[in-house]
Amino acid sequence: MKFFLLLLFFFGFTVGMHAQEKLRPKIGLTLSGGGAKGLAHIGILKAIDSAGLKIDYITGTSMGGILGALYAVGYSGNDIEKIARDIDWDQLFGNQIPLQTLSVEEKEQYSRFAIELPYVKNRIKLQTGVIKGQELNLKFSELFFHVSDVRNFNHFKIPFKCMATDLETGNLVVLDTGNITTALRATMAIPSIFSAVNIGDKNLVDGGVVRNFPVKNVKEMGADIVIGSNVSSGLSAKEKITNPIDVILQMAFFKEAGDFKEEIPLANYYIFMPLEKYNMGSFGSSDIILNEGLETGRSYYPLFKKLADSINAIAGNEVKKTDSISTHTVFITSYRVIGLKKTTATFLVHLMNFDDNRTYTAAQINKSIRRAYGSRYYSNINYTLDHTSPDTATIVFNVEENPSTYVKAGLYYTRFRGINVNLNMTSRDLFIPNSRSMVSLSLGESIQLEAEHLQYLGRIKNIAFQAGFRLDNQEINSYRNFKADGSYKQNYSQTFLNFQNSGNNKFAVGIGTAFEYIHFGPAIRSASEVKGNFTNFKSYVYLKYNSLNQIFYPTKGLKMNMELAHVYDQRNRIIQLENGQPIPNTLNFDNYSRFYFDGTVFAALNSKFNLFTGLQAGINFTSNPNVLNNFLIGGINGIYRNQVKFAGLQEASVNSSSVGVLQLGLRYNPINNVYLIGRINAGVKDFATTKNSTSGVTGLSGYALTFAYRTPIGPLELSAMYSDQSKSLQSYVLFGITF
Repeated sequence: MKFFLLLLFFFGFTVGMHAQEKLRPKIGLTLSGGGAKGLAHIGILKAIDSAGLKIDYITGTSMGGILGALYAVGYSGNDIEKIARDIDWDQLFGNQIPLQTLSVEEKEQYSRFAIELPYVKNRIKLQTGVIKGQELNLKFSELFFHVSDVRNFNHFKIPFKCMATDLETGNLVVLDTGNITTALRATMAIPSIFSAVNIGDKNLVDGGVVRNFPVKNVKEMGADIVIGSNVSSGLSAKEKITNPIDVILQMAFFKEAGDFKEEIPLANYYIFMPLEKYNMGSFGSSDIILNEGLETGRSYYPLFKKLADSINAIAGNEVKKTDSISTHTVFITSYRVIGLKKTTATFLVHLMNFDDNRTYTAAQINKSIRRAYGSRYYSNINYTLDHTSPDTATIVFNVEENPSTYVKAGLYYTRFRGINVNLNMTSRDLFIPNSRSMVSLSLGESIQLEAEHLQYLGRIKNIAFQAGFRLDNQEINSYRNFKADGSYKQNYSQTFLNFQNSGNNKFAVGIGTAFEYIHFGPAIRSASEVKGNFTNFKSYVYLKYNSLNQIFYPTKGLKMNMELAHVYDQRNRIIQLENGQPIPNTLNFDNYSRFYFDGTVFAALNSKFNLFTGLQAGINFTSNPNVLNNFLIGGINGIYRNQVKFAGLQEASVNSSSVGVLQLGLRYNPINNVYLIGRINAGVKDFATTKNSTSGVTGLSGYALTFAYRTPIGPLELSAMYSDQSKSLQSYVLFGITF
């Protein structure tokens, strides 16, 4: 009898619980797409958390899909806000590989050209989108690593679906199974901006093309009450369509406009955030957009609280789980590589320095993948984990190789060089596997040419053999007492062989030998002239170090080049003239040694201010130096052989056999891509010898103030500068990326 009563009690309790669960209405949440504007959804998520409102189903598109997925797998509104505020959006959505991941050899060539296009089957190939999103993939893999064993999105803490569009048919594709990181890349692949994503036999782009506000889908999941948050204003007014990209995007979302009108009435609580002054690319205003979303969330908190209290009154108070997401690890038992055509799996894992039968975090796997990106052999590396248990898996790398050959182009201007167009063709494994061959040409008021073959050696490709040729045809002013008194045309060529070892991605040491040829003559006649040509051999040891975080306007790191060389076997055909008449040759062509050092360190004072310190030094160890191979002092940017930069003087204002310059600088970044830069430098010249000096001054001091703007084709810099020795205020202009 007691057993029967106990059984009856538990039966009644269970039925009651089920009845209570059945009475509780299911809450669905739909988050629209909108690019950067979608960050405002975070304010709604935080308000829902504060109200204690339990969400049962989530759907989203594009940025709404990303934020919805984060919430669905267990991140709180606070967690998501921190993630959004900490992200470097420029890096996340850029095609730029983090500079720290590149090998020393690749850093020297990286970002030298504004345009890089693959050259396949004798023609230039265009991509399906401008942005490949390598860093985006890695960030997604890191954020969703703890659910890497979940292949059905209904099994997340909150069931989830996101929307994509079939590029072939234009039909809606609902993504609720598979790899969550791949699904999110598909839902946000804005046509012509992001490259399309392959899932199965479909090529997918942004779901916002067809359904940007998927309320219908969350109701189909079982939602009784739907909260819909929308940051999209639909199609743009004609006044806001001002460029070809705007036209493409407007046309891409024509179909969605009709669906959008049908979705809005399906939401029980429709939240519209008017963010018309921003667009989908306004990530530079991410903090402002976030704050506006938080304000909207606070205004809706009373409604969410009332809804939560009403539901709790019906079904009982359900406490939301707020488990923190700790660093997750997985033991990798083996690996597979899919997608290779030209390189091998062994080559890839050696580049990554990746080993199986060990435990990894997401950050460690990402670090290995970035090493492979640093080789420039691969355009995309994604991975999935095939779990045999929650903490054990085989890793499958899905790899897309870069085309073997790229053509590149750029443009730059300086007063010293004039206007120049830069062209390049780079090919990998053209002659021998594990190699890079390239030819670069700069055409304009001066002509420069570089041809180089680099051969990687060693298990992890940390040893390199370099053979190359350089040509530089330029006109250089000669100065007397800091005033131009003549001009020389100089043709310089160098053939070199180098052998170097890279200890890591920051450091390399090497040895080399070069044959140099210089031909020169006056372009503007002066009282004292030298013309003719000479040759020499140079053998050297060198050290390179580069830990900068970015090529342009770095905020931290050190870049350093140091060379100790011996110059020998000099041969010349030189004529010296004074007032047009030949005089005895006074130039020295004895063998000598030389030392050169150039280093700059950058440090962030805060998010807006950066301090940098530079030191340059050069010494020709001879009491009677060859002035034709001396150091040429002047200019803010390094653009010619034997240059020692000096703010306050134009290029080549001073010729010296020994020089040292210390520079201090402060850079202010008030808004995105805009910089104000102050420089002060002091130097000493001819401290080793005073013979053949063009000026009796041994001390130098100068200052410069620069306005800089980072354009898509390179920096634009406008500088005003002054030197205490020249006693003249001068201008300095740079536009583009120098050769």
